[in-house]
Amino acid sequence: MNTWSYFADPEMLGILLPCVVAGLASAFLCALLSVFVVIKRLAFVGQGISHAAFGGIGVAALVASFLGAAGGTALGSAMGTGAGVSLAQYAIVFVFCLAAALMVGVLARKGGVEADTAIGIILVASMALGSILVYVSRSTIKWESFLFGNLLEVGWLDAWIAIGITVAISCTLYVVRRPIIFWTFDENASRAWGVPARTMQILLMVMLALATVTVMKLAGVVLATAMLVLPGAIALRLSRRMSIVIVWAVVAAVVGVLGGIVASFEAGFPLGATIVCVLTVLFAIACGVERVRGNR
Repeated sequence: MNTWSYFADPEMLGILLPCVVAGLASAFLCALLSVFVVIKRLAFVGQGISHAAFGGIGVAALVASFLGAAGGTALGSAMGTGAGVSLAQYAIVFVFCLAAALMVGVLARKGGVEADTAIGIILVASMALGSILVYVSRSTIKWESFLFGNLLEVGWLDAWIAIGITVAISCTLYVVRRPIIFWTFDENASRAWGVPARTMQILLMVMLALATVTVMKLAGVVLATAMLVLPGAIALRLSRRMSIVIVWAVVAAVVGVLGGIVASFEAGFPLGATIVCVLTVLFAIACGVERVRGNR
């Protein structure tokens, strides 16, 4: 088996272990958020945020090109055209994703635009802006790793970032678990009981933006949406109790990531696409289980 031979090789283990650690952290992170995304019907919002990241890629490329031309400051060096995607670049992409998410809320709430229309506008505008800025910057930044993920570029820095963000979001969800669950199931009733609905919405958008930036290195921007939807969709086919749903979502996400990594190693398929395919198969199985239970 290719997987066994890879992990038995100390040199390959040093390259692949950060990917596995980052993948498991991302799986846990996405599993927690996916439950709220599915129940609140925010799948299209997640897609808009993830695709808006391409606009952030363009901004990062333009900033890197400008600083490089200016003589190479510390930030310019950090955002240089090396093999990896730097922390500074991720910070720029996150800020752009967050701004896009908040802009969707502003357009939907004050601009007299339907939510799905606002998401579509922000999505296409961000991708178009990113494409133009990448072209204008003439940068050699490896933006493909943002779009489709790159197994060999996942290092320990990415793994520690994923772990840190996962811990931060997990703690945040635990602290606000009661109001955010109430708001997720019944926004109007939660307002009547004093839950700050706008705060809950902004908080969820911030967490989705963080999760998108975290997952894009492993699965890419194009497939990050699936990681934020499928685990929750699978879990809600298997249970209706919130605590059990969260457990099933975590299990599904972890199995999807580990199964995708093994299948990718064995068959040579792209990692991000393989993870999503495994999660899709798990969703089909969950639908079958739900149907069998219904028939009984």
